[in-house]
Amino acid sequence: MSQDDAKRKAAEAALKHLVRGEPLGVGTGSTVNHFIDLLAGRKADVPAAVSSSEASTVRLKAAGIPVLDLNSAGTLSLYVDGADEADSRLNLIKGGGGALTREKIVAAASRTFVCIADESKLVPVLGKFPLPVEVIPMARSHVARELVRLGGRPVLRVGPSGTMFATDNGNPILDVHGLNITDPARTETEINLITGVVCVGLFARRPADLLILGSPGGTRELRR
Repeated sequence: MSQDDAKRKAAEAALKHLVRGEPLGVGTGSTVNHFIDLLAGRKADVPAAVSSSEASTVRLKAAGIPVLDLNSAGTLSLYVDGADEADSRLNLIKGGGGALTREKIVAAASRTFVCIADESKLVPVLGKFPLPVEVIPMARSHVARELVRLGGRPVLRVGPSGTMFATDNGNPILDVHGLNITDPARTETEINLITGVVCVGLFARRPADLLILGSPGGTRELRR
């Protein structure tokens, strides 16, 4: 089984958590793309979705799923998203696709957060995957210095064209290398308190409620 097959299995397993007749939150990334494609076959059960990124919005609409603004949708029953890393306590690193701020907002507005990933994303300690930090443009250098003080090595993210990457909110991202995140909630708080930080891609204060991991043997679930 390929990694892509494992992602699809995790996405399929998440379908059983849909709440019929209620809008849901949908994240961003390659595993979530499988989930969106599968939603096309469940349109009768899904009246609408709230999307965490422009890319997912386009894909949802192509699948025939109406997309709502979170302000009009209110509290969501379910949020389904992927992760770049996860630990056994369901703390996550997210933001490899650049949608971390909107992902964190939709997760906060949802009663249940189901994370879907292939088994390679489960790690003993978070931090091998560079930690994304979205920042206000004028604060980029200040935030980078503070991240160095915390023991990280921040690198400005660039896009495929070689120019600075910008989120859907129009902000740059610093990818922080070299962190060994043994206390994810504390690290999340420390970085959030740096003036100029919009959002950090640590999901520890609001971790996943359920982690579905796809593997050659099928899927397994970890709960908080």
